[in-house]
Amino acid sequence: MRNAELVRYAISGGASAVTHVGVGFLLAGGLGIRAVLASALGFGASVLVSYGLQRSWVFRSTTGHLVAGRRFLTVTAVALCANSLILWLGTEVLTGPFVLVQAVALVTIPVVNYVLNSHWTFRVP
Repeated sequence: MRNAELVRYAISGGASAVTHVGVGFLLAGGLGIRAVLASALGFGASVLVSYGLQRSWVFRSTTGHLVAGRRFLTVTAVALCANSLILWLGTEVLTGPFVLVQAVALVTIPVVNYVLNSHWTFRVP
């Protein structure tokens, strides 16, 4: 069962990434909205897609939206902080190349998210 769950998690992550980039591109490229705002709105849309898919399809959770939603936003904030920390340590402290350091973050963050979401966010209290 864990393998199927991991596959669903990877697919939901892909859908979330496509949503982030797609909405951002549509808003910035199609509607002329400034890039930073377009990306932020794309990120917000991707969080909604990710939450919906993970709660209903990946983890098939019955945890209420008030509990799961708060937890999911907490995990999302932790992920953002972890990404920033990895990038700061890797590029500023260790002076590594951005692409390599971002690649480390892109592997690390989904693992952290999966562990937190599967064991805490969507676990029935």
